[in-house]
Amino acid sequence: MPDRGGGAGKESRPDRGGGAGKESRPDRGGGAGKESNMVDDDAWEEDSRRADFVEQFALLRELAGSPRMEGRVLGYLMVSNKPYVSSAELARALSASAGSISSTTRRLIDLGFVARHAVPGDRSHYFKVDDDIWGSFLAGERRSLGKQRQLFEDMLTELPDGMPGPRKRLRNARNYFEWLTSYHRKMLADWQEYRDKLDAEEGE
Repeated sequence: MPDRGGGAGKESRPDRGGGAGKESRPDRGGGAGKESNMVDDDAWEEDSRRADFVEQFALLRELAGSPRMEGRVLGYLMVSNKPYVSSAELARALSASAGSISSTTRRLIDLGFVARHAVPGDRSHYFKVDDDIWGSFLAGERRSLGKQRQLFEDMLTELPDGMPGPRKRLRNARNYFEWLTSYHRKMLADWQEYRDKLDAEEGE
């Protein structure tokens, strides 16, 4: 009796209940769950949440003194799930002309917000943003500060003698941008240290 009842019972229950259950649940639940988390880039391009963010970001940039189109392009690239975006897509998504996209992306590149991306064999224009957009902006802004400092320095050498007022103003302007450039260098280093610390804490 122990051989027929206990032995058979112990072998058959795991095969029917535990074995089948363990194999089937991950296939139906886990597999489907992972696939449902995949992002459809085309659907995301038309998503209202993305459009709302782009317009709100553009408005904030405009209030800060930048053209709204710069904010729209930058905002669109920030939340793009693609590694790079074509100028044609930007024009279509933002209902903007090719000329407007061209001038805006040039300006954003000069500011350090956006970079060009070349695709071999493709003559289209593509653009991307760095994961650390604001760190890139700080680095680009520092280059601009250096150019402004040099302008005042050059004018000081050209200024005729006997003009104490203009000389003092130019000297203060040069010294200000010299100080600001040095401060930017420290600020960028501090930001990168802070960013890396948070990335490590968040496991990125």
